[in-house]
Amino acid sequence: MSASRDRNIGSRVGNHIGHYIGRFAPSPTGFLHAGSLVAAVASYLDARAHHGTWLVRMEDVDRARTVPGAAESILQTLAAFGMESDGEIVWQSTRSDLYAAAVQKLGDLIYPCGCSRREIADSNRHVAVEVKVAQPYPGICRHGMAPGKTVRALRIRVPQLGESNECIRFDDRFCGAVTQHLSTDVGDFVLRRADNFWAYQLAVVVDDAAQSVTHVVRGMDLLDSTPRQIYLQRWLNLPTPRYLHVPLLLDTSGRKLSKQDGAIPLEHHDVHQQLVAAASVLGLEITPGNSLKRFWQEAIAKWAARYSL
Repeated sequence: MSASRDRNIGSRVGNHIGHYIGRFAPSPTGFLHAGSLVAAVASYLDARAHHGTWLVRMEDVDRARTVPGAAESILQTLAAFGMESDGEIVWQSTRSDLYAAAVQKLGDLIYPCGCSRREIADSNRHVAVEVKVAQPYPGICRHGMAPGKTVRALRIRVPQLGESNECIRFDDRFCGAVTQHLSTDVGDFVLRRADNFWAYQLAVVVDDAAQSVTHVVRGMDLLDSTPRQIYLQRWLNLPTPRYLHVPLLLDTSGRKLSKQDGAIPLEHHDVHQQLVAAASVLGLEITPGNSLKRFWQEAIAKWAARYSL
């Protein structure tokens, strides 16, 4: 059966009435590829398996990196694979006022920072060079910028070691118990960047709350961001969704398949085969075939058996 005839089959399998609201939030910095398809399929399956609502949000807050036509292409590709949003598409680039209001609400927790990446790296030079992980912000501007410095970003203070909310713990539906110490693992983090664009951590928290998102299903690469988002949710008095971080599709060198590294955009032929491959990354073995309807029916049932709430 053709993709056009099977379009949105998954949304017809279950009704949308219930308290579950999920979302898929791609960044239109490139076109949908096999790695991003894995995340889309996972979020869609979880919503359908729980008879919930599935939304699409375009995270185009970084307008400098947005590729013309990418957002429209992403929506067309999702539809060709049987996935369409149950509500209006939300565009982050239109929501700056909401992000500014959230920062205003955070009050004295926010401070201006004039540090360049080079200065931060130099302050962390005592860390062995072979360590390939991001280092926490060392607090250079925490108590005021040095004379002559220009504001480059806005940061939020995190508690010191041992203080309330410094250690963030949550249960991930795939990974289990996750713990992060904000002061030693992250440090004060950026909410508005040097290019004046709002940071992902702030935008995603504000938008998830505004859309009443109850469950977030996304790639494992964003697991480390979740404690920062929970910290913001607590200060902004916003609900914390339940999280599920799924495995990533890796390239031949073991790195995450990404747009920046030239991941090949999805084609709209052999849709069923590409969906079966994405499901396999998620641990679901689906019967080969050429029907979108059968794929979604089988995949939803198998997802529900593994990830039922």
